[in-house]
Amino acid sequence: MTMSNQGQDEPRPDTPRPGEPRPDTPRPAEPGPDALTAAVAQLTAELAGLRRDLARRHLLDLASGVLVAQRSLTPADAADHLAQLAETTNVSPEGLAADIVNAAAGQGAPAGHGSPAGDGAASGDIEAAAGTGAAAEAAADEDRSAARRARLVEATAESAAQTGSSVDVIAGTLLDGGMRPLGVRGLWLFRRTETDCLQLAGQAGVSALEAAHWRWVPPGTGSALHRVLAEAAPLWLPAGPPEGERLPGPAPDAARALLPLRQRGVVTGLALVDWPGPTALDEPVRRALTGLAVPAARILDAGVSDPSESGVLVPLLDLLTHPAMVLRADPETGTLHVEHLNRPALDSARHVHGPAGRPLAQLFPAMQADLVRLARVARESAAPQRAARVPVEHRPGDPDPLHDVRVLPVGPGRTVVLWHGATDPGLSLSRVLGRLENLAAFEDDLITGKSRWSDQAYRIFGLDPAAPPVPLRRLAPHLHRDETGNLNELLVELTERREGAHTVVRAVREDGGLRHVRIAAEPLLTGGVLTGITGVYQDVSAQHHTEIALTATFDRLTAAQTQAALRHQLVLQLQQAIVPEVPVLQRLPGLQVAARYRPAAEEYRVGGDWYDVLPLPSGRVLVAVGDIAGHGIDSVTGMVALRNALRGLAFTGHSPARLMAWLNEVTLHTHGRPTATAVCALYDPSDRSLCWASAGHLPLLLLRAGEAGFLEPPRNILLGAVPAADYTETVTPLVPGDTLMLYTDGLVESRRTGIDEGLERLRRAVERLRPGGLDERTDALLASVTGDTDDDTSLVVVRLS
Repeated sequence: MTMSNQGQDEPRPDTPRPGEPRPDTPRPAEPGPDALTAAVAQLTAELAGLRRDLARRHLLDLASGVLVAQRSLTPADAADHLAQLAETTNVSPEGLAADIVNAAAGQGAPAGHGSPAGDGAASGDIEAAAGTGAAAEAAADEDRSAARRARLVEATAESAAQTGSSVDVIAGTLLDGGMRPLGVRGLWLFRRTETDCLQLAGQAGVSALEAAHWRWVPPGTGSALHRVLAEAAPLWLPAGPPEGERLPGPAPDAARALLPLRQRGVVTGLALVDWPGPTALDEPVRRALTGLAVPAARILDAGVSDPSESGVLVPLLDLLTHPAMVLRADPETGTLHVEHLNRPALDSARHVHGPAGRPLAQLFPAMQADLVRLARVARESAAPQRAARVPVEHRPGDPDPLHDVRVLPVGPGRTVVLWHGATDPGLSLSRVLGRLENLAAFEDDLITGKSRWSDQAYRIFGLDPAAPPVPLRRLAPHLHRDETGNLNELLVELTERREGAHTVVRAVREDGGLRHVRIAAEPLLTGGVLTGITGVYQDVSAQHHTEIALTATFDRLTAAQTQAALRHQLVLQLQQAIVPEVPVLQRLPGLQVAARYRPAAEEYRVGGDWYDVLPLPSGRVLVAVGDIAGHGIDSVTGMVALRNALRGLAFTGHSPARLMAWLNEVTLHTHGRPTATAVCALYDPSDRSLCWASAGHLPLLLLRAGEAGFLEPPRNILLGAVPAADYTETVTPLVPGDTLMLYTDGLVESRRTGIDEGLERLRRAVERLRPGGLDERTDALLASVTGDTDDDTSLVVVRLS
């Protein structure tokens, strides 16, 4: 087809023509990083515009070719005729061109508004339809608009393929331009291999992790994908695939459409389109998707993306809150290309349109040289590389540098770059300390046995900088012999009590000098396990006399505090051993149970709250919650006595009322004569009944079918008030799905309102809980309902399976 000469670029007036002398002007200076960044952004925008213009010209040339063939016009006359017709009918040239091409192809022309190309009257009918557009029916106009949009999307996709874009990029063009208006979420393009295996060639609107799961679909599985290949006919699934059959998509009941892709009459692959949920796939939707399958079939030859290599890496980087990107080296040239950027990194590259897939130099021209060097060293050494800032030198007006850069090798030719948009104070602390002559940082890794010192530490202890750093636990040979005790006490605080501490010691240097060194250190804990020690050495020789006097006073105060802290720590450990904050509960017959304990806000208010969940030999399950009045060690020891007593009494097989009467006598004979409230319940899985008795405790809360209400407790006196007290019990039938909550007063008590208002707040919070797992709902309830008396809280949630 003869191409039109419209739009060809003319030489710029200021550009010398061949043979003309160039103006005698000085050579321009090399652009700075900011100018280079602006140039990259401008060129990128121009490239995007050229791609759009290429798609437009492609469609106009096709329409001009149809007019040349049907009306025997010259290419120039056909282009002029098309422009005049568009102006006369008040339709865009692209829209009119789409109508002409659709009619010539035998598609997209509504009844009465065109005919197939074979009758020789296509262009005349198109012109007639365009000239009577004002009188056309709304449905016909909508069909023509959809056909135009489909043809424009097809032209845009083909132009993207001609400019070397990847299958994923072209699929994104189809999805955003033609399928998003239909409510589509994702597009999957599968290529049919010689062995009838389906290979994922590209996708759009789909995460890399999803794509990795469907990279290959082998034959012989009997899936709907291969049935579409065999039958060569579309498959429409408005409510998802049949039960038991899996297909790519966001949910089992999400709508899907499977379209065979044909080239030259042969099915070469298929396209799978998915929606966020069930969708009615009416006839207009089916026609539109069938039309878009034509360009989808043509782009399968553009290449196959490889989601498996970064399927886990990409979702992981997307979870980070600081910028991260994946770089991949071209196997032939070694040029680094940006393979993926997470959301914070995309914000750093807003000046470039469509940054993924571009060379690194286009996104970060000022940082490119340093990043290339770090990536090369990381790949060659197979070790992460760090840089405080890239580039190192930063002048006013330059683009913002990348701070705290880390480059990690993650495979052949691939590296991950992590950075911060602003300086991280924690990572910069050691560099700040390095500028102070009398301060030095250290860190001991107790897992690997390695230690790190800043340069100033070697000067403080008078050691050769080439010597290995000395771990804190092996520092004694470098100290005065009388300082061993101080060092040991410091190590005990750090490793056994796992608390931050400091001390002053005398360091004996190899040159015979004596230095007074303050050591301040903190333990490093990972998952509750001591993994290291970090801190600083400070040379305080100039003021050591004052420090000695202050230290003597501090030691006397510390001795008293240590004794009080040790006593308090023992109480805390005893309480936490008996009542853990999040216990590990064994599997119970017919029940799901979650229990939580929230300590008092103030450490000195160690309380007597307790709970227990215990399966019994009879098959029943004991569920109990109690609260001893007061705080301190007496309350904790009383709590332990009552909890263990109830555990033992429960094995007698007696009813809750009898267990409460016995527990009352135990309370009367417990040291300190405490008083307590408690509720004791026995659940029988054989008839789903709950037999329970309460001793002055708060009512149980039952959630059934989304409505919450309190169970009226038997009127019994609290434990430890009077001897020989009688207790009554009640039986509550339960049904599957019921959720029962037992709690202590720390959950609902308030200094500003009464207990009734606190109970009502709890009831409303329970009804507002979102559906989910029992542990999640228990944590959500504990977070949303909080008393303000700083008391500790126990909560047990039981749900019938």
